[in-house]
Amino acid sequence: MRPDTPAENVDHNAEAARLERTAELYPEDAEHLLVQAAAHLELAGDRARATSLYDSLLASSTPLDDPSLVRALKASNLWEYGHEAEARAIIDGVRAAAPRDAAPWVIVAEALEHHDELEAAQETFTEAATLLLADVAEPPYSTLPVLFGRHRVRRMLGAAHDDWDTLADTLHSSSVSLDELHDPKRVWSLGSDNPADIQAEISRLRAELGTYREALSRPFPVAVLHWTAPELTELVSAYPDLSAEYPSHEEHLATIEASLRELSASGTPNLGIVTGTVPSYEAFAASEATSPADPALLPQYATTLAARGRAEAWPPQRAAACWCGSNRQYNACHGITAA
Repeated sequence: MRPDTPAENVDHNAEAARLERTAELYPEDAEHLLVQAAAHLELAGDRARATSLYDSLLASSTPLDDPSLVRALKASNLWEYGHEAEARAIIDGVRAAAPRDAAPWVIVAEALEHHDELEAAQETFTEAATLLLADVAEPPYSTLPVLFGRHRVRRMLGAAHDDWDTLADTLHSSSVSLDELHDPKRVWSLGSDNPADIQAEISRLRAELGTYREALSRPFPVAVLHWTAPELTELVSAYPDLSAEYPSHEEHLATIEASLRELSASGTPNLGIVTGTVPSYEAFAASEATSPADPALLPQYATTLAARGRAEAWPPQRAAACWCGSNRQYNACHGITAA
């Protein structure tokens, strides 16, 4: 329903304007297009304009396919920029209207949850489940967020499992149980209420625990960051400000070797090389609340990779493969002039 592309990668204002122009050309699709445009405006931080789009839809003489959805989105948006009283009134109206679509219920319940109104969120999810799943042999896929959201909120409240929670557990297909995904300590610490995000984080932490222990058991290397040619091309294309750091891949490789030799000559022990990837670097930047275009982030990223045990010792044995990935022996590649 909502675009989830980070604002730094998309001009959300321009995309919203494009969608508004398209809605004028295709009025039969205006509802869907303007909802998407409003979502882009929310991501751009222009919540007032997003509210205006929701208002224009609700005031339209053309009947909406899903007015409850538009009202729910408007309420969620209003609450995010300080209009709590109006948002609460709209949420009450959506609940009173008892829509037969799961999406409005989920949006208003999650808005309540996001603002720590857990009891009200549980009540809203329960109303939705009771309405949408009564006398239903197999819950439709669209209703799963209702069951999973209700399960999550009840875990946050410390409520004992009931029949709806058991059904949610049954319908949940992941190898990691809902109880583990919705453990309150994990939900709060990870800062996400999306089960897929939490599951991925749990799996990552488990996989890295052994690596961290191994890394802590050996000396910490001084590591230099290395990019393969395809990764460097992608990095500089995405973040042109880094082109000053990396004029070319060949110069990048030469700089690595020169830097390590200089460190070695100065007596620095335990040198290493870590190889980065753009997705990993972007994730690290997000965790640091910093733009990936900031050159100061690069050495921090290298240090973090080294702490995770990703560093390869430098220099390689002279007959071993070169660190650059050329598949040539080190003494016939970047080690050719090594003393």
